[in-house]
Amino acid sequence: MKYKDENKSGRQPEKSSRVVPIGIMFVVLCGFSFYLGGIFCSEKNKISVEQVSKPVDTREAEKTDSSAIQVKSVSFPECSADLQDYTPCTDPKRWMKYGRHRLTFMERHCPPVFDRKECLIPPPDGYKEPIRWPKSRDECWYRNVPYDWINKQKSNQHWLRKEGEKFYFPGGGTMFPNGVSAYVDLMQNLIPGMKDGTVRTAIDTGCGVASWGGDLLDRGVLTVSLAPRDNHEAQVQFALERGIPAILGIISTQRLPFPSNSFDMAHCSRCLIPWTEFGGIYLLEVHRILRPGGFWVLSGPPINYQNRYIGWNTTIDEQKSVYEKLEEILTSMCFKIYNKKDDIAVWQKSSDESCYKQLDAPDNYPTKCDDGTEPDSAWYTPLRPCVVVPNLNHKKLSLESVPKWPERLQEAPDRIVDVKGSHVSDFKRDESKWKNRIKHYKTLLSVLGSDKIRNVMDMNTRYGGFAASLIDDPLWVMNVVSSYAPNTLPVVYDRGLIGTYHDWCEAFSTYPRTYDLLHLDGLFTSESHRCEMKYVLLEMDRILRPNGYAFMRESSYFVDKIATIAKGLRWDCHVEDTEDVNNKEKILICQKKLWYSQQNS
Repeated sequence: MKYKDENKSGRQPEKSSRVVPIGIMFVVLCGFSFYLGGIFCSEKNKISVEQVSKPVDTREAEKTDSSAIQVKSVSFPECSADLQDYTPCTDPKRWMKYGRHRLTFMERHCPPVFDRKECLIPPPDGYKEPIRWPKSRDECWYRNVPYDWINKQKSNQHWLRKEGEKFYFPGGGTMFPNGVSAYVDLMQNLIPGMKDGTVRTAIDTGCGVASWGGDLLDRGVLTVSLAPRDNHEAQVQFALERGIPAILGIISTQRLPFPSNSFDMAHCSRCLIPWTEFGGIYLLEVHRILRPGGFWVLSGPPINYQNRYIGWNTTIDEQKSVYEKLEEILTSMCFKIYNKKDDIAVWQKSSDESCYKQLDAPDNYPTKCDDGTEPDSAWYTPLRPCVVVPNLNHKKLSLESVPKWPERLQEAPDRIVDVKGSHVSDFKRDESKWKNRIKHYKTLLSVLGSDKIRNVMDMNTRYGGFAASLIDDPLWVMNVVSSYAPNTLPVVYDRGLIGTYHDWCEAFSTYPRTYDLLHLDGLFTSESHRCEMKYVLLEMDRILRPNGYAFMRESSYFVDKIATIAKGLRWDCHVEDTEDVNNKEKILICQKKLWYSQQNS
């Protein structure tokens, strides 16, 4: 406004008086541009790690001599000893910054870029190579998970006990004082489908030390054990140290990072989740991730309240009221009681389309979800107080119609047609490709398939082909699908495998030193435009066990860059050819060294 007013009051400058300054400015700018062009042209072959920020056209990369790419060497200092169990996105030191409502502070809250740790997480003093599977299911080294909280607070419930240098896991729990095997035996009597391959995938909310999931492994059921980082110190860390699938997480205000209609069974054994509060919104999330015909199993309050209420420090009337409210909420979202005995009650999610049509009734609660949110949208997606109605057009979506295990592993799921550009023939080619690749991979890494490799992650899977080809080996695979990639995770679950959504620009929801092998196939080629390579590799180092392996298949363009950074991580690496020697991709195999903090020593 100031300059506009001055123009009005003063006389207008003559047009000729502006010609000379503009001409001079034009000459100066041209000269400056020529000067800058010379500088940048002279520097065109100097490429640093920090400058790799755009996706590479592999066709162009193949034309480039990778030996000409110069990468600055890097080295990373040791983190302080108090970060030995650092979980960046669930860090208790940052909890006070977030709200207490519905335990929001326990959800994922990743640090800003300027607060990221650029250091190597040290192991605890006295850390030893983990005990091998299957012995690890029953015992682990105390120094690897040096926490006594559960041992002291839950000693009467036999979650675990400390003897000498080890923790032992006798299979006890709050609701199974006679041991987890007897508890699961009773559950199988209530759910016959647990015995014949009908039930294959399960989720255990509030898993403790994952004894339930551990027992089910011998029964052909693959369980994701879920627990937050809370005062039950290191629940998920204990689970993974034992060789049992687990992930950090909590049902709070956001959806769990799993697709809809995926788990065959969900379980809560006195998990302390307030199921009847907030309009039953937590039950709505269980409903979303369970496939039609799937089972929800609850033991603990308010089940069997007539005989248990005294031990729960409550009244029989109060528990009766809670139970009736629970039944009402479950019925309203198309669950029906399936079976019940003693301390265990089982509900089944309906496959009946007519039940879901009733949700359209006026003033009905909960209503159908119709706000445009995708049923599988589950990465920082808020919980919705509505029912995600399953797409019953898929004939093999319900538990009754999906093939039984292990047949379902090799059959192309109906939901593959929901993935853009995917079809049954693509699935079959992928299956054949991975059988061929795994045969070659085992010649390059002899420990693959042995008891030295138990906890495995496929960091950017498509259909779970890597995991499927290793199904007969003594290991399990966490299949990760990028939140920015095509949504193939439902296909993974329909095959009877497990996995999660994730964005590799952030830290994964696990403790340090929890995986024996990390596998990736073109991850940096597809994600380098979003995620800085240095931070992805630092995260891989955090979650990889000492003496564990990173198996990386990448375009030759990226291999030298990765190897240079890996050297700064203290990894030992070597490059190998793929199964097709004419392929422009290379395989980089790295092993993380076991080292101890100088502060501890």
